[in-house]
This record gives sequence, structure tokens and C-alpha cells, in this order.
Amino acid sequence: MRPHHVDVTVVVIVAAVFLLVTVLGFAAARWRRAESLAHLDEWGLGGRSFGTVVTWFLLGGDLYTAYTFIAVPALMFAAGAAGFFAVPYTVIVYPLVFVFLPRLWSVSHRHGYVTPADFIRGRYGSRSLSIAVALTGLLATMPYIALQLVGIQAVLEVAGIGGSGNAFLNDLPLLVAFAALAAYTYSSGLRAPALIAFVKDLLIYAVVLVAVLYIPGKLGGWGHIFDSAQTALGTHTPKGSIVPGPAGIWPYATLALGSAMALFMYPHSITAVLSTRRRDTARRNAALLPAYSLLLGLIALLGLMALTAKVSTVGFDGKPNAQLAVPQLFADLFPSWFTGVAFAAIAVGALVPAAIMSIAAANLFTRNVYRELLRPQASPAEEAQVAKVVSLLVKVGALVFVLSLDRTLAINFQLLGGIWMLQIFPALVFGLFTRWFHRWALLAGWAAAMVYGTVKAYNVINPTTGKHFGGSAAAIPLLQGRNGYIALTAFVLNLAVAVVGTVVLRMLRVPEGVDATSPDDYFSDVDDAVTDATRHPAQAGSGAPLTSTG
Repeated sequence: MRPHHVDVTVVVIVAAVFLLVTVLGFAAARWRRAESLAHLDEWGLGGRSFGTVVTWFLLGGDLYTAYTFIAVPALMFAAGAAGFFAVPYTVIVYPLVFVFLPRLWSVSHRHGYVTPADFIRGRYGSRSLSIAVALTGLLATMPYIALQLVGIQAVLEVAGIGGSGNAFLNDLPLLVAFAALAAYTYSSGLRAPALIAFVKDLLIYAVVLVAVLYIPGKLGGWGHIFDSAQTALGTHTPKGSIVPGPAGIWPYATLALGSAMALFMYPHSITAVLSTRRRDTARRNAALLPAYSLLLGLIALLGLMALTAKVSTVGFDGKPNAQLAVPQLFADLFPSWFTGVAFAAIAVGALVPAAIMSIAAANLFTRNVYRELLRPQASPAEEAQVAKVVSLLVKVGALVFVLSLDRTLAINFQLLGGIWMLQIFPALVFGLFTRWFHRWALLAGWAAAMVYGTVKAYNVINPTTGKHFGGSAAAIPLLQGRNGYIALTAFVLNLAVAVVGTVVLRMLRVPEGVDATSPDDYFSDVDDAVTDATRHPAQAGSGAPLTSTG
């Protein structure tokens, strides 16, 4: 069991940085000040005013989360090469989004869309499909926020906060952090994480560069790190390796491809893109963001360094916790002042994306559930107020995932979300290029894949803890002896149902819904006027509901 020893220097530095970002969070309400934040365009999208530099930091803060700093190296620590799938996946994703994100930005700019479900509503004239997309985003975002909670918990545990035997006192620092996060998110909207992302990214870059330059020399060089890590992984149950064996190739490849396809389906990713000022900002960032992939590769290697350093990952509860590997590595090899800076970087690196995720989820609920089902004539001010409240409730939902799911490898929180998010890919991405798919066929494909993926993920049992949702890979049907990422298998089922369903429904002449978009919409830019005449009816100033409610 981990000894209870509070490192005062570390705690003071972490608290000081947290206080700084909290002040920045509240000050962000005055940054690029709008006349009023009582509108989703202002509160939830930062006034759609961010340029290339701000967007680069915002997307970096949005996409490179506690998943990057805690979960990926923890998987490297526990299993070896399997954790490195995150690097090729971030290499694959940017050419992919370079192609379709500018089109999404343009049509959203022309029609005033705030969420991906808004686009689905306009493209297919289907309320049912848009609500399905919105609920998927809400469901998948909560475990991703939960992952940020787990990351902060890991830092606090290594700093010595917790282990008192009193559950409330153990969790009090985390509750304080998220209360402050909730307060400045409520006050400042997307401007808060956009401003704080500058601090977060600079801290992370500084800490990681120092670590990869200093630690290898301390541990005997890279050759010794790889040799020692390979030896240590051979003693794990199940055995790991720094090179994937034949059985690991399919899971590795499908995890990389499936994760790449799912990343920009998440509502927080799209929210960051829609907050930009111009169409070409999305493409510029698709070209610039691979710089973060280099950083991710270096961070992943910290897991191997922790193996070589033989850090202790036993938590206050006396059980092994791979999430403690990187924080403990810093605590063992660096003086307290630098460990404090590193822990602050990790904590802020969790708070920034958690803020963006909660805002994006709130936008989805407000625009595509509340307005569609409860208050079709809701004013912009009412929408903004509901979104602020929902952004608080989403964080509570994340706590349910923290308390109910297996935290042995927190990366499964994100991978579980990916299983769900990938299922909106046919409706969203294919819909940006073609109207061939029938709306009911897309809904049927989504439903089949969601059920299949959830059941398959539930049936994966962690051999160590015996808990369900213990992994993200399962046997691939029709490929005997091959395991792969459940999200990709479910996606193939989704696409098959959508294609067959479209053919059948067209033969039966089932109405396809009204497409509110036009070909020119997908190429519009900031200089093209956005008026009520060009917007989707549900987003226009009149608030008039759509005629098609399928």
C-alpha cells in the first residue's frame, strides 16, 4: 500500500497554477468580448471568431488530454507496444479531416449550425436521426470526461492527497477543481478553455521536452530503456512486448484506424473547428497539428521509462494502478519543484478538454434534444442558459462512469466512447459528400451498430478485476482467430445495414426527407453573408420548426 506522505512543495505549485488558470477562466469572459454571451454562437462557439493560432492551441488542448498524458503511457507500462497505436492514429487522422472538415465548416457557417446533429437535421430532414446523433455524442463524451477525472486523481494520489480513509476528504481536492471548472465554464463558455489552452500547451511542451532529454541519461540511455522494458513486460500477466506479436497486429491496426475515424466525430472536436473564423483555418490546423503527434510519441515512451525505473504503481487501496506510472516517474526522478510543474501541466491538461467536452455536450443537448423535443420556439438566450446548466450536469454524468467502470486501464474509457462515436461516421462524413443514403437506413445502421458494439464491449471481461467493459477488442466475425477494435467491426455492420436498407427503401419509394442544403453551401467562406434566408429553418431567427419531422 502506498505510504501516506504529502509533498507540500508539489501541492503548493499545483494549487498555484490551478489558481492561475481559474483566474484566466473567469477573465476569458472579457477576452474577445461580445455584447452578450446569451447565445450559443457566443457561449458555445466563442463567437466563431478564432484564428489559426488560437485554434491550434484550442484543438491541442481539446484533443491531447489526460488520455495522452496518463492513459497512453499507462498502457505502454502495462502492455508495451499496444499503447503505441495512438501515434499512427494521430498520423492518419489529419489527412482525413483535411478533406471533410472544411466542408462541414462551410455548410455550418452558411446555415448557422452549432452541432453535428444540426447538420444531420438539415441534410436529411430527419429529427429522429439528428436526435440519435446528439444522444450518441452525449453518451460518448461522459466517459471521456471521466478519463480526465482519473488523470487528475492519479496526480493527486502520487502527490500524497488521499488515503485518509474518509472518502469525502480523499475526493475533496478533485471536487474543488471541478467546481471551479464548472464555474468558469458557466461564466465564460468556450473562451475559457481557449485562453487556458495557451498555458496548458506551453507547460506540457516544456515538461515533456525536459523529461525526454533528462530521464534517458538518468536511466542509462535509450538502449537500456528498451531492453529493460522488454524484460519487465515479459513478467506481466498477460505478457507484453515492445514489439507487437502476430496476435497483436490486428488489434493494433484496427485500434489505430478506428480511433482515427472516430476522433473528429466527437462533439468537442467539431465544436473547436466550428469556433474558427474562416474555412481555411480548419485546413491549416490539419497541417499544423501533427506537431502534437511527435509530442504524443515522446509521452508514450514515458511508460517504458517508468518500467525501467521500476516505479511503484500501488495505490492507496493497495492495488496496482498503471495510471500512476508517469506521475510516479516524475516524483522519483525530479526535484519536488519540477514535479509540481509536471503535475500542474497534467492537471490543467485534463481540465481544459473537460471544459470543452462539457460545453460541446451541452450544445448538443440544448440544440438537438431540448429545442427539438421540448421547446421548439426557445429563444437564443434561453438556449444559452439551458446549455450552461447542462454543462454542469454532464460532469456529474462523468462521475457515474468513474464510479462504475473498471479504472485499471483508463484508456478504455476513451476507447468505449470511440465505439459509439464511430457509428455517426456514415451519416456525417458521407453526408458531406453525397445524399445517396436514405435517412431511415442510416438510422437502422446506427441502431444495429450501437447495440452490437455496446454488447460486445460489455462482454469483454478484465481478467484481473473480473469487471465488464474491461477492454475494446473482440473476435472479428468471419475472420477466425482475429481480434480487432470493436468500433471498426460495428462500423462495418453499420455501413452494410445502411447500404442494403437504402436500396430496399428506395425500391419501396419511402420518402427520403428534405435536404435543406445546396451544393454551394459546402464551399462558402466567411465573406459569404449568413442570413435567415440562407440558414436552416430551425436555426433561423424566426425559430420556425422544420416541416419534415421524420
